[in-house]
Amino acid sequence: MPAELQANASLNALNAFGVNATAAWLAHVQCESDLAPVLADRRVAGWPQLVLGGGTNILFASDFPGLVVRVGIPGLRAAGQTGDSWLFEIGAGMDWHHTVQSLLEAGFGGLENLALIPGTVGAAPIQNIGAYGLEIAERLHSVRAWDCRGQAVVQMDAAECGFGYRDSVFKREYKGSRIVLSVTLALPKRWQPVLGYTELDRELKALSNQTPSAGEIFNAVCAIRRRKLPDPALLGNAGSFFKNPIVTREKRTELISHFPSLVSYALSGGRFKLAAGWLIEACGMKGASRGRAAVYDRQALVLVNRGGATGREILDLASEVQARVAEKFGVVLEPEAVIV
Repeated sequence: MPAELQANASLNALNAFGVNATAAWLAHVQCESDLAPVLADRRVAGWPQLVLGGGTNILFASDFPGLVVRVGIPGLRAAGQTGDSWLFEIGAGMDWHHTVQSLLEAGFGGLENLALIPGTVGAAPIQNIGAYGLEIAERLHSVRAWDCRGQAVVQMDAAECGFGYRDSVFKREYKGSRIVLSVTLALPKRWQPVLGYTELDRELKALSNQTPSAGEIFNAVCAIRRRKLPDPALLGNAGSFFKNPIVTREKRTELISHFPSLVSYALSGGRFKLAAGWLIEACGMKGASRGRAAVYDRQALVLVNRGGATGREILDLASEVQARVAEKFGVVLEPEAVIV
């Protein structure tokens, strides 16, 4: 059945924060052939457009005065192989965690470090999702996308996606102009565990002294995330609200001289990633509440809706967190969540 446009549609159930918001128009796209007609509909010509996946990384600070397209394209199929990888094409609307789990149960490891990340497969390359030492950029073969300018389907290899830390060309030069339809992942034929992340290594060591299997890493990652992160069904949230800031060696040295317990991770090029949660907690904001919005008391990187919070309340709390961190450390926290 072709996608239908809904006027003045509620977005309450379509965002993990659970805030009240309305779209002037909403369309649920379940197959590729429905997308172009929806975008070309005269009723939404010239209106702002927003593509939505699982709604797990977005904060509606106000109603959206345009067309929201929720992409729910399904599908998971074997797509061949390269010399060292098995290829799988997955529809943009597929749930990310369930995809990781399904592939692992079928005997294909390589994504286990990214288990339990909320959201859809289509959103994964846009955000270049990552956790516990792995980013999707390291497992991505190609992306099929609808080019709104050229009115055609385009195929982009991993190099064309311009991946960075929680970043890609879909957030920059192709923002709003290319819509992900499917993602092809390359899973290694010779699987090796991705280790070296302190928290994960500690969890695995408590389970066994043996070299862990992909399934054991999957279970360990799920256990850690369930301890640290609230279930959006019970407490509205978008996971990590802020990116971990990246600083120069000189800035890290300066901070360490004043804050010896600072948590940081070495990157290439002499740069360092700082633990944003540590910075927020050091400012005394962990567990802080402002009205119906709060900083989660188990993980300061997460902002939560305690029930009935507006998007504006959550955004105001985020701004206060940013101001406190900037004042104390001279470091700018950038939102990881998309603010609309």
